[in-house]
Amino acid sequence: MSQPLAYIHPNAKIGSNVVIDPFVTIQDDVVIGKNTWIGSNVTIMEGARIGDHCKIFPGAVISAIPQDLKFKGEHSLAIIGDHTVIRECVTINRGTNSTGKTEIGTNCLLMAYTHIAHDCLIGNHCIFSNNSTLAGHITIGNYVVLAGLTAIQQFCSIGDFAFISGGSLVRKDIPPYVKVAREPLIFTGINSIGMKRNGLEEKQILHIEEIYKVLFKSKLNISQALKIIETEIEPTEIRNSILQFIKKSKHGIVRGYDQKS
Repeated sequence: MSQPLAYIHPNAKIGSNVVIDPFVTIQDDVVIGKNTWIGSNVTIMEGARIGDHCKIFPGAVISAIPQDLKFKGEHSLAIIGDHTVIRECVTINRGTNSTGKTEIGTNCLLMAYTHIAHDCLIGNHCIFSNNSTLAGHITIGNYVVLAGLTAIQQFCSIGDFAFISGGSLVRKDIPPYVKVAREPLIFTGINSIGMKRNGLEEKQILHIEEIYKVLFKSKLNISQALKIIETEIEPTEIRNSILQFIKKSKHGIVRGYDQKS
């Protein structure tokens, strides 16, 4: 159901039971899934693919062209997963030739004034608090929480269940399951509360804590710590995912307090 004061391009594909409030603009090459609500003054531009049961609050701009001087008008997408909530004045840019898309998973909450730049890939069940800012080409896992005013440098990676404190400047990769804070940013512990809330067992949490004690609290450098983790800690899927994340890191990972380089 759309209001007469909304503009919807005739080629846009709108699912069943979608509510579109006044002064919304929906351009060509847009797909919106069923049971989604689009609040007033939202602009949805070419290349948007919005899932089912989403809520988009007033003033948001979805799928604007990238703020990247290398962009030459190529076709690309901005994909929003089912049950994701996009609050007031959020901006999400579509991709470039690099990946062809910016993608946000299911069941995410993007609070007011969050900015997601081109070619970012965001997992499921993420919460980005007010004024979170992501530069281009950032990869973020599942169940990640960014507190308010977090700013992340381009090409960084953030692992599953990471928690980043408010006002943080993220210049390094953040491994899975950790909390980071302070300036410059450092490891401050594991995100045990977030893991408990989302179903991880106590045994798994203790296993994660054991791994990060070696990595961040042993005063070993990263290479030395990784060798100990590989040889002395039980090989599990969780352990292997942490090792893989660190080994693949291109920026290097955030440091522990007084840790050797």
